[in-house]
Amino acid sequence: MSGRLWGVGLGPGDPELVTVKAARLIGAADVIAFHSARHGRSIARSVAAPYLRDGQVEEHLVYPLTTETTDHPGGYQGAMDDFYADCAARLAAHLDAGRDVVVLAEGDPLFYGSYMHMHKRLADRYPCEVVPGVTSVSAAAAVLGRPLCERDEILTVLPGTLPPDVLAERLRSTDAAAVMKLGRTFGNVREAFELAGRADEAWYVERATTDAQRTARLADVDPDSVPYFSLALLPSPMNTAFQAPAVAEATPGSVTVVGLGPAGPEWMTPEVRAALATADDVIGYGPYVDRLPDRARQRKHGSDNKVESERAAFALDLARKGSRVVVVSSGDPGVFAMASAVTEVAAEPEYADLTVRVLPGMTAAQAVASRAGAPLGHDYCVLSLSDRLKPWDVIAARLGAAAAADLAIAIYNPASKSRTWQVAATRDLLLEHRSPGTPVVIGRDVGGASESVTITTLGELDPAQVDMRCLLLIGSSQTQSVDRPAGPLVFTPRRYPDSAQELVNKAGRDE
Repeated sequence: MSGRLWGVGLGPGDPELVTVKAARLIGAADVIAFHSARHGRSIARSVAAPYLRDGQVEEHLVYPLTTETTDHPGGYQGAMDDFYADCAARLAAHLDAGRDVVVLAEGDPLFYGSYMHMHKRLADRYPCEVVPGVTSVSAAAAVLGRPLCERDEILTVLPGTLPPDVLAERLRSTDAAAVMKLGRTFGNVREAFELAGRADEAWYVERATTDAQRTARLADVDPDSVPYFSLALLPSPMNTAFQAPAVAEATPGSVTVVGLGPAGPEWMTPEVRAALATADDVIGYGPYVDRLPDRARQRKHGSDNKVESERAAFALDLARKGSRVVVVSSGDPGVFAMASAVTEVAAEPEYADLTVRVLPGMTAAQAVASRAGAPLGHDYCVLSLSDRLKPWDVIAARLGAAAAADLAIAIYNPASKSRTWQVAATRDLLLEHRSPGTPVVIGRDVGGASESVTITTLGELDPAQVDMRCLLLIGSSQTQSVDRPAGPLVFTPRRYPDSAQELVNKAGRDE
């Protein structure tokens, strides 16, 4: 008769977390098999050591490589397949001889464990049983004292070997998560948490339940200090206040106004990502809200772009009911965006007890300027050509004042479907103060799929090139545009002429 194969889970590292059944089988087995890297130290064997007995045969299964390169014709996978086939043959020899074999496995044998490679090759040929063990995920939650998930919350277990963008998408769409296989992947894993806007919720646990156990906020961990036997844990959001329920119950709702930046998630600050990750409700102009991923139990409220005051009041009313509300703007919320609308309504007496925060974002002016060089490198002003909330006479007066003061100008909202004449009027007004050769940058959808940046001059500015997705940068008298083989550059020097005569000379050269 053949021997019996056992896959025995040892738990996360504390020998006292080995199950009674696992301890009994380890002590009774004829053969004990365990894996290790070339250094020969086996964590599994060290955990099982108190339960071993004299006279047992030990099969030490040494991986041919871990992170090294290989000249095997099948590459890394080919080398590992041959290794597992050889290990299975070694264990099969014992089983054929009637000896019972216990294969030790950290955690649970069928949860990211090496035992499963033996199971796939031997379980259909010999009597086999798997003894489950406490997983590292359960151990990490226990040592942190933070529940994993509750009621209908979703827990997702992910390998850290996934690309950061794929990992981030999975983290956005789940309630709680455990990310395994850290070590060299830690930098990518932390980047994924940041991209998902959930880095501030995440914890790091290393060698849980052992004497070498370490826990920390994920954001505070040095990537160079991370071993393979560690994981990142995103605990239950329903239990974020688990350790201080009395404080949590007394905490009122809040409104946070954030800037998403000019385009995709790479333009968003970690502070904004964190606010979005913990929000109960997200409110904003429909296309901006649609840019954000759907999150479990997070409500999204998109609306038209002409109802800023109503949107602000809606956000504040939700906060009064205890909701954590985030109001989103493109770019920076304080630049022609929702911060002004929200704070104006929040100043009314009925909302005096509500906390309102504003988190900055990358502005469209900064984004467009970065694509051209440094056209805003000296003093500049920011103006909107939209006359929906202020009359054109005010806009024209401010344009004239800025031009007369020789400021570079960033122009938002230059045109729309219903406003088609302001760009030409602005050009003609500025030409009363500026040379026709003044550099102009037209940035369209910067950071987006249809990004384009056009460098022209004030005299040659064609209003037909400008639509509602554009932003204009008009140079000062000192702004220069330089054609180069590596690409043009537009910049405004930080130095300024020492005399009015130098300014006149510069204007004359431009003409």
